[in-house]
Amino acid sequence: MGSKEDDHDQPDEPGGSGIRLSRRGFMKSWGAGFAAVAVNPAGALEAKERPDPARPAGEAAPVTLNVNGRPHQVLAEPRWTLLHVLREHLGLTAAKIGCGRGECGSCTVLMDDIPRYACLTLAVEAEGRRIETAEGLMDGEALGSVQRSFVKEDGLQCGYCTPGQVMTAEGLLRRNPNPSFDEIRGGMSGNLCRCGAYAHIFNAVADAARNRKG
Repeated sequence: MGSKEDDHDQPDEPGGSGIRLSRRGFMKSWGAGFAAVAVNPAGALEAKERPDPARPAGEAAPVTLNVNGRPHQVLAEPRWTLLHVLREHLGLTAAKIGCGRGECGSCTVLMDDIPRYACLTLAVEAEGRRIETAEGLMDGEALGSVQRSFVKEDGLQCGYCTPGQVMTAEGLLRRNPNPSFDEIRGGMSGNLCRCGAYAHIFNAVADAARNRKG
């Protein structure tokens, strides 16, 4: 009587291809192929497109920013926002961190007299441009005209959004020194006040416009 081992060594019935292979031979050849792939896994990828290696973050490079009338040279990575550089490297913290996606306006600064969300502006984009923050509207400790109007008209409650509101108002009045109330509302629409002080904010902008005419 034959053993099980003998049975395993018996060749399979020939198939249509005429190839005869014992079960043990099949297992040996399969194991050898698997070992070859394990030793050289790159061989298994030859027929596939290899993914590109991850690109390292860009290295910091010198960037010169004209902020509030003064040049500042900083080492900035290409991914850094203007808001990050202003706050973390220049110590100008009036522009606030809010939504981080250009929806609240707390980070508004002026760039060549135009209101701009600093959270959506790369620092390298701002090179060669005139950047102004709320600090730049002051003369030492003295408030600028728009800032004084915000205080007079109680255009702030918690005050977190106020620097951004002030910069948007300043940009509006530079473009349109005599805005209508509807133009004020439209011009300030990109800035959110979570305290709901909108009526006072609009009155503050109108007051600043009157003071500039006088």
